[in-house]
Amino acid sequence: MKILVIEDEIQLLDNIKESLEKENYLVETAMDYYTAIEKTMVYAYDCILLDIMLPNGSGLDILSELKNTGKQENVIIISAKDSLDDKLKGLDLGADDYLTKPFHLAELNARIKAVLRRKDLNGNRFIELGNAKLNLENRQCLVDGTPIPLNRKEFDILNYFMLNKSRLVTKNALAEHVWGDNSDQADNFDFVYYQIKNLRKKLHVNKAELEIESVYGVGYKLIVK
Repeated sequence: MKILVIEDEIQLLDNIKESLEKENYLVETAMDYYTAIEKTMVYAYDCILLDIMLPNGSGLDILSELKNTGKQENVIIISAKDSLDDKLKGLDLGADDYLTKPFHLAELNARIKAVLRRKDLNGNRFIELGNAKLNLENRQCLVDGTPIPLNRKEFDILNYFMLNKSRLVTKNALAEHVWGDNSDQADNFDFVYYQIKNLRKKLHVNKAELEIESVYGVGYKLIVK
């Protein structure tokens, strides 16, 4: 799961980033309006944590742009402004939740998980496909009820595939979702190939009813055998 934190208070930004990375989220950051609007328009995120008061602009304007361009990211506003008008305007513009500073990082993490379950998984903590099941709370993969060991990237890749079952997933989209902005700097997608290769082997050895098909020159598709 990839999260963008838009926050101009450096200490709070670092604390949030560190806390979320401990939960195995891929975290990217922006500290001003222009950087934030560029990232939100170019990249896709599972959740955006958005401060309203930003250098050079307002977080509410970013919300408006997301709405106008039809982007579907989950958005949680994190702001010191606790007036009812700001909260209502943010929710009206498409925000999924609103958290007033100061807040406990544990509460923020709980809000993120709740938003992701509510919007992407209809409130479920699990994703099931064939005889495979992902527990999103403890990041565990089970096949016929038996846990199989996956590293962080393998879990994130399988999670992304299961959310996009039977759809064509391009190598670029997969790399950007799992590895973030750094994937733009890669000369090729060998790092994607090796993780896919290992994941395929683990699924096969454990008799998962899932198969990752290659679509030559484009990407991959997850199917149920």
